[in-house]
Amino acid sequence: MQDTTEKKPTWMERLGKRWGVSTVRAGIILVVFACTGFTVMFLKQPVVGYFTENGEQPLLFSIAYYVLILPFYNVILLIYGALFGQFRFFWEFEKRFFGRLLGRKPKDQSPK
Repeated sequence: MQDTTEKKPTWMERLGKRWGVSTVRAGIILVVFACTGFTVMFLKQPVVGYFTENGEQPLLFSIAYYVLILPFYNVILLIYGALFGQFRFFWEFEKRFFGRLLGRKPKDQSPK
């Protein structure tokens, strides 16, 4: 008979383990992602209004917006990361993200 008293880790604990951080830091990191997303969301309407007529978005504008928002989002992510004391985590996150985006293989960090 199996012992069923073993506690299953919460999603925050699993996330912290995946990122290699404590549960509290995982919560702070999620807050940074949320703040960055809200900032980009709130800035979209004035940007679209400034560059388009009557808020209509031609296809070319939409494509350009989504291509150009990527580096802007990542800069804001680093700024919020620094404000919340998580700059190192987000700097490493950005390096991995852009490495994958550009097709670079991750460096093996374990000595052989």
